[in-house]
Amino acid sequence: MTLDDIKEEIQKANKIVILTHESPDGDAIGSSLAMYNSLKQMNKEVDVIIPEYPETFNFLKNADKIKKETDVVQYDLAIALDAADIKRLNGFSKYFEDAKVTINIDHHGSNKMFADYNFVNPDAPACCQILILVLEFLEVSIDKEIGTCLLTGIITDTGGFKYSGTSKETFEFTSWLLSIGVNVSEVYRKVLEIRTKGNFALTKIAINRLELLEDGKIAFTYITKEDEEKVGAKNGDHDGLVDIGRTIEGVEVSILLREADGFFKGSLRSNEYVNVSDVCMMFGGGGHIRAARMFYSLAT
Repeated sequence: MTLDDIKEEIQKANKIVILTHESPDGDAIGSSLAMYNSLKQMNKEVDVIIPEYPETFNFLKNADKIKKETDVVQYDLAIALDAADIKRLNGFSKYFEDAKVTINIDHHGSNKMFADYNFVNPDAPACCQILILVLEFLEVSIDKEIGTCLLTGIITDTGGFKYSGTSKETFEFTSWLLSIGVNVSEVYRKVLEIRTKGNFALTKIAINRLELLEDGKIAFTYITKEDEEKVGAKNGDHDGLVDIGRTIEGVEVSILLREADGFFKGSLRSNEYVNVSDVCMMFGGGGHIRAARMFYSLAT
């Protein structure tokens, strides 16, 4: 599969749907809106379907066009972004499965190659970094607004350029985005530095519950639905809580469990040598070597 195939399928399609993973982060939202804005530039009829996402990303162009669902029976083309498994497509895998043609663009090493056309690069630190190459190949004019969407994903998934996956190309792309008018410092502040009141309240709870296990090599904490209701937390207010334990001296793995309906969602982060993706795959999850998610049934 080459970019020529992706370009041909996009050019042929009229009705296109964009999907991403559940509990979407900045890379999921950024890549989805970058693709949406690019396809609109190509005069395509496009829907981007994300049932819930953090209000943090409302500053991105056409975030108000995101739909919770649609009554379209069949799309000509479905594009999955930043999703390693069809099961993670926000519960709306039906739009993907029913589409005439499917494309998967992703950067997870655990990707299951579930589309007709799969463009996956696990060496890229963010889906948005891959998307820059894809959009250039599509001859899209990457303007300031599209560039801001792309940078949002890059900054989010590199932790502000501090994670080990950050590459020479990451800085080259960021430098280029800066040159076309993207305000790097403003995007950084909006997606990483500004905390919602709900996130701040959950942070205090998570810190108070944090335990150090295995001679201080593992940090563990959790958040319940009752906690979220008590502080009036909104979707996305739990983002970043798993990184609290990761910053403690001597900690290799940080674990956050967050209660959902009938199960816990687990987020794992590691610093140097533990492959948390392998751990999460044992519980129906997956992700990256240093950052992954899993699902744990309360009935287990």
